[in-house]
Formats: sequence, C-alpha cells, structure tokens
Amino acid sequence: MRYYNLKDNKVTAGFRDAVMRGISTDMGLFMPDRIPVMDADFFRRLPGMSLPEIAFEVGALYIGDEIPMAEFRRICEEAFDFPVILTQVDDRKQVLELFHGPTAAFKDFGARFMAGCFRYFSARDDRKTVVLVATSGDTGGAIASSFLGVEGVDVIILYPSGKVSTLQENQLTTMGQNITALEVEGTFDDCQAMAKRALSTLNTGDRIRITSANSINIARLIPQSFYYYYAVGQAGGRSVISVPGGNFGNITAAAMAWRSGLPVEHLVAATNINRVVPEYLTTGVFKPSASIRTIANAMDVGNPGNFDRLRKLFDNDFDMIRSSVSGYWFDDDRIRQHIREEYSRTGYILDPHGAVASLGLDSYLNEHRGSAGIFVETAHPAKFTGIVEPLIGVAVEMPQSLRERLTGEKQSIVMKSEYACLADYLTERYSLK
Repeated sequence: MRYYNLKDNKVTAGFRDAVMRGISTDMGLFMPDRIPVMDADFFRRLPGMSLPEIAFEVGALYIGDEIPMAEFRRICEEAFDFPVILTQVDDRKQVLELFHGPTAAFKDFGARFMAGCFRYFSARDDRKTVVLVATSGDTGGAIASSFLGVEGVDVIILYPSGKVSTLQENQLTTMGQNITALEVEGTFDDCQAMAKRALSTLNTGDRIRITSANSINIARLIPQSFYYYYAVGQAGGRSVISVPGGNFGNITAAAMAWRSGLPVEHLVAATNINRVVPEYLTTGVFKPSASIRTIANAMDVGNPGNFDRLRKLFDNDFDMIRSSVSGYWFDDDRIRQHIREEYSRTGYILDPHGAVASLGLDSYLNEHRGSAGIFVETAHPAKFTGIVEPLIGVAVEMPQSLRERLTGEKQSIVMKSEYACLADYLTERYSLK
C-alpha cells in the first residue's frame, strides 16, 4: 500500500512515512492509493468478530509489511480493549456508542491506534517526535491520554480559549509529563491552520520530527473505519449510517469502509449550524467559512480538514457523492429540543453531538420510510452535563475516567492565534535556530 498526496499525486509515501510526516510539505493530505476490497468470507465472519479482530484484518491491508504482524496484532488488541456498544433506540434506529474508552469520546479509537504505531516507529528513530494536534473538544483529551508517557514523543495541543467545555479542558491541560496545552486566543480553525502551517513550513533540521495527530493523519483516519464494520456486522444487514460532522474524518472513515464492500445503504452527514458540507451537497459549491460557536462544540468547524478525502472517495464526482451522502444541519434550539424529546420518548440520553446525528437520521428516515439506520454517538453525555441535565431533569451518571479529570491543576500556555507565535515557541523550545 502506498499513500499519495491529494494535492500532488506524484508525491507518495509508505505507511510509516505518511504517519510520521502527517501531512505533505504543501499541506496536502495523504490518501491510500486504493481502498482494499474485503472478500466475501470476511463479511460472512463479520457478525462473530471482535473489534480487535476486525482491526487486525482490515488494518493489515493498509500497513503492509511496515509493522510485523505479531506486533500489529498487539497494537490492535491494546488499542481497542474497551467495548463498542450498539443499542436499539426504537424499531428503526440504533445508536453506535463510541464513548466507552478512557476519555469517553470516539477519538479514543484513532488516538490509541496511532499511539501504538508511534511507539513502534519512534523506538526505531533517534530523533524526538513532536506531535501537534488542534482540538475543538475531544481530540485533545484522547491524544493526551493515549500518548501520556510515550518515550521520545512530545504532544503539543492547540485549543481555542473559552470554546471547549470545562471537562474537556481539564482532560487536555492537567496531564503534564510530555503533554503541553497551548490555549489559543481564537477559533478551532485558527488552531488547525497554525498546526498545518507548522507541519508544512517549519524548518526543524534534524533536531526533531514534527507530525500531526489530528484526523488529517492517516493513522487517525484508518482506525475510525473499524467500528463501522463492527456496527454493520452486529446490525445484521444494510443500514443507513448518520455521522455528526466536524472535521469530517469520521464520515470519511465510514465511506472508506463502504467502498471496501461494507453493506451500507446510505450515509448522512449531520452538522450543527457550521453547515458548509450540507450546503455543498445541495449546491455543489464548497465554501469554507468562519466557524460559529454552538453547544455541539466539537463540530464547530468552518473548513473541514478531511473533506477533500471524502470527495476523493467518490472520484470528486458531485452527482456520485450526492447520491450516496445526504446532508442536514440543525441549530442549538433544535438540538436542545431533540435531547429533551428523545429522553421523554425513549429514555435514551443524548449528548449534543449524538443529538445532531440522531436528528440527521430522523430526517433521512422520514424521507425513506422503508429504511432503518444507525446514528453515531461520539461523546458521553456526562461531558456536557451543563447542557443535558437541565433538558432531561435528571443527573447524568459520570464514568470513573471522567471523574478522575475533574480535579488537577490546569497547565496551559496562552498564545495569540498567529502562526508566528507558534513558530517562535517551537523554535525556542527545541533550539531550532
């Protein structure tokens, strides 16, 4: 398997190089040169397979011989040692709960898989690896937890000041050790732009290796496809899948699984009022815009970093993507209303991001009466108690992993939303001059 630069397909890399570089020098994303097609025997066995077993069989086709198979099996078993739960909500809807990992968010899947790959690769590299990650909420905590204490790796997290929940901020600012939080006076889009520019332009010489842990890194994207195989296998048939969209790595991973042969009926891209993708699916025009703050803060992205990958999976053919993916968006009032109504109707507690996915699935199913589907719940509602509890009138039980992060001293470095500030910080910290 080779990986090519979406901006210049003559630039290629193997799995290791694509992972350790994160992004090409022209800020182009790496994309696999083909999506492996799974054989019929795999799909026959799928309902009885565990997530680590699925990860090993699918993932091995993406990594080739760059990690020994025994080591890769260990990476998969250690990365996915927590449950994935598919729950029936009503006769047409199931929810794929991806919040049972250490940081109670779906980002645990990609972060832990990537950390396992980094451990293997970094042990064979004399240089320190510096991992830059921009977060709008859950990514930072998942990366911090997954990379904490990894020898030879520093993690630097950029997050927008005042635009993540208190619990999310605690998750990424109280770890210490090899984890540093940069509190950026701007938006997530500012954080992402600063990180991407550093990845593509900062002259590091031979002192450090700099890479990304956002879903722009292929090692974050690939493992997000694994749980879609698991969900469809457990559901027992073709399903519509509704995914809440922020940086659009999650739905891109679903599309990768679909293109490999997974029996998916249709994809739904559900967003909050940061609706550039639903508008593209209506107009055919992709117009990035400044992000707008909402109660579903992890989705507050105005220029989704993975959207070029999603389009490429459909050969950049607008008619093909529009026939395969439907887009819907919802404002905060509608999200709040749905959390309240779904709890009253079914007893199921949604977080704001899962509520968006649930609304998206409802919208599609209302237009296609013979269909049924799965919506993706990406974060535990306990991460958003200030929003959820007043709506449902009961306390949300908090997982132990989150209770542990309620205390701890915040450690962050406040930084202006200018690339020069990040470049100066990295240059001074790692003596790059």
